[in-house]
Amino acid sequence: MITPINPLPAGKKVYFASDFHLGVPTPEKSLAREKKIVRWLDQVKEDAQAIYLLGDIFDFWFEYRHAIPRGFIRLQGKLAEIADSGIPIYLFTGNHDMWMFDYFPKELNIPIIRKPVSTQIGKHTFYIGHGDGLGPKDYTYKVLKKVFANPMSQWLFARIHPNLGIGLANFWSRRSRIQNTKQDEVFHGDDEWLVHYCQRVEGRQHHDFYVFGHRHLPLDLPIGERSRYLNLGEWVNYCSYAVYDGQELTLTYFENQPD
Repeated sequence: MITPINPLPAGKKVYFASDFHLGVPTPEKSLAREKKIVRWLDQVKEDAQAIYLLGDIFDFWFEYRHAIPRGFIRLQGKLAEIADSGIPIYLFTGNHDMWMFDYFPKELNIPIIRKPVSTQIGKHTFYIGHGDGLGPKDYTYKVLKKVFANPMSQWLFARIHPNLGIGLANFWSRRSRIQNTKQDEVFHGDDEWLVHYCQRVEGRQHHDFYVFGHRHLPLDLPIGERSRYLNLGEWVNYCSYAVYDGQELTLTYFENQPD
């Protein structure tokens, strides 16, 4: 589903972003953030060879057979424009938008990816995913994820009228931890679960770069002697993303004033 990029054409770059969490904390702030994301996409499309969006793009998403959540049309239109221009976009599901099905592949020609993937980009190997439910601990969420990913759970939720189902989901979405200030996201040092996960994967198969979202902290950490783990942060407080130019993978920021 993901096409390796080898070699990376001269002058081209690959971009990674995650955790836009569109929909919170208020419609007004979400719209301002959405417009900022569109400006970022307009900028990166000029030299993008591919764009990876690593989950939690929406703070809630559920696709009924004939309905999707209202809003976010500016982002969808920009993604459609970029995909139609021939630049591949890869959209990973996160823990907030795992209920994506066939809308983006059919309407926007953007594939949906549900698990971490290993791929070659330029002269480096990448291991890419959202990051939820990986590594040790977090047992409660791992159980909940199995429930939410169960086709029967999805079928039952789809029986609820969209007015009620999306309304209830948006109510719970407003309690999301992304609405806390960035000071509430604490670096856990040796207890960072995704670091443990990357170390375990690296023990089985070498990758130059491990790229994840979910954690809400921009991080750039060594994994052993030859690998690095980058967490992409989020766009409510940081507006952080990563760019690969064929030589280096760099964590950077776009108009990172809070909305």
